[in-house]
Formats: sequence, structure tokens, C-alpha cells
Amino acid sequence: MRPADSTADATRQAATARPTVGLLGLGHLGSAMATRFAGEGYPLVVYNRTAERARQLAHEIGATAAGSPAELAAEVDVVITIVSDDAAVTALYRSPGGLLEGLTERTVAADMSTVLPETLRALEADIRATGAGVLDAPVSGSVALALGGQLTIMVGGEVADLERARPALEGLGNRIFHLGPLGSGATMKLAVNNVIFGLNSALAESLVLAERAGMPREVAYDVIAASAVGAPYVQYKRAAFVDPEGTPPGFAIALAEKDLRLIRELAERVGARLPQAETNLAVLEEADSSIGPDADFSAVAVLLRDGEAAKGAG
Repeated sequence: MRPADSTADATRQAATARPTVGLLGLGHLGSAMATRFAGEGYPLVVYNRTAERARQLAHEIGATAAGSPAELAAEVDVVITIVSDDAAVTALYRSPGGLLEGLTERTVAADMSTVLPETLRALEADIRATGAGVLDAPVSGSVALALGGQLTIMVGGEVADLERARPALEGLGNRIFHLGPLGSGATMKLAVNNVIFGLNSALAESLVLAERAGMPREVAYDVIAASAVGAPYVQYKRAAFVDPEGTPPGFAIALAEKDLRLIRELAERVGARLPQAETNLAVLEEADSSIGPDADFSAVAVLLRDGEAAKGAG
């Protein structure tokens, strides 16, 4: 092979090389992300607060388990955090052995959690002091990912950081929206989730209405799904609504309540009036009290269908 050919091949290989990804948080969505990255051939390092969970998943998918966030950050090109709330994100960075101790100029840190816009903004200066880039990049479409589809990724941050992280983000999503400065992704994710919670409540009410009027549940659901309101959410939540007892929870009531409280907090800060969101939160709080926080948030239909009989179900 001529030297010029060798140089061209090396350039092409460098352009198509997979960045090393570090993923912190191995709940339902984080585990699905890790599995996707590994299946797509990305070198992958994982971390979870429960270390055994990280070791087990790493063994299953051919990844490496890190002993601490700092250890993970020192080994990867793109850090992705996907945890339950704002406090958990902050702890991953600021706790002893946290990400701030391992980040370098090699790395871009991208948070995919559902949190307030201020959470990443409060960490930005310290992250940039390490030389690393930072993005907020929450996602929509978690069930689609589990079924082999792709996520929609909503990004806030600098364009240069997004372009550095893009080769990793494209392993999860084919629709990546750059929305503006840091915090923009988090803002948009809360707006999207507000629609989801509205759909969830409306779907539960309409399904129970049809059932009470004598329509078989499965038939009613299929008609709704085939109608003008048959959004992707309606399509993939069929099992949870039609067979709540036989379908494992996908998104817990407690997490939905948390998100709606974040939505309410953001609305108060920007002066937006969200009466439907307030109603949806009140119904979810009732479902939490009656059914329990770990049931899927589609169990609003169980609450409306069974009332007091829903206690103890889930």
C-alpha cells in the first residue's frame, strides 16, 4: 500500500472511531442506554451508586465498571449522567471521588436527567475549571429505546461542546435539537413531560369513561390509539393501561410527581399559569396515597376505575 493510501485510511478510521462513553446511573433508562452503547460498539465505562448493579450490567454487556465517578471521568471522552433528581446530579459532581475530581479537557459532560435548568448552571463554572465541556441533554422516548428505536435529545450548551459530544449522542438519538445556552435542554424536557402527564390523565379518564359506558377496555384503547390522539405515548403504553396488573412499572408515580413539582417550580419562576399541571399533580398524589409510589403512573386509570378498591394494588 502506498504511504498516501495509509494516511487516508488512518484519517478515515479516526473520523469514524467511537468515543469512549462513561454512563452514570443504571436505572431503567440508564441501563437501556448502556445496552445500546455497548451494542453499537462504543467503548463503555459504567458507574452506579449500587456497585453490584454496575458490575453485573458491565459483565452482561461487555463494559467496564468504575469504582467511583472520578475514576470513570478520567477514562472517557463523554460523560453521561442519568439519575433521579437534582440532588443526585449535584452529588455525582461534588461528592468526594466525584466527577469534578476526574474531568479533564478531554471530556464533555452531558446530563440527561430530568432536573431544573439551574442545576447544571450551578455546576458549570466548576466543570469548566477542569477544562471539560458541559451540556444538559435530557431525552424523550425511553420506551422507544427499549424497543430498538431512538431517543430525541434536547441539548443546551455551547455549539463546540455539542459537536465534540455528538458522535456519542448519535449512538442514542437520531433527532438532536440544539436549543440554546446551558439549561435550555432541561427547560424543554419539563415542557415535553408536562404534555406527557396531560396525555396520561386524559387517556386514563377517557378509557374509564368508555369502560363505564359498556365498552370493552381493549377495544376502547385500540380505538383511541387509532384516532387523531394516537400519539407515540398512546401507542407504547397500551399494555400498562389494558393490563395494569400484568405489566411491570415503566415510570413510577413518585418520579412523575417529582417531575410535575419541577414543572410547577419552573412555572412559578417564569410566571406561567399551568392549571392542568396542577390538576395532574393532585391526581398523581391521590394515586400515590391510594396505590403507592412505585406503581406505573398510568395507574391513574386504576384509581379512577376502582376508587377505594385500588388501595393495595399496583
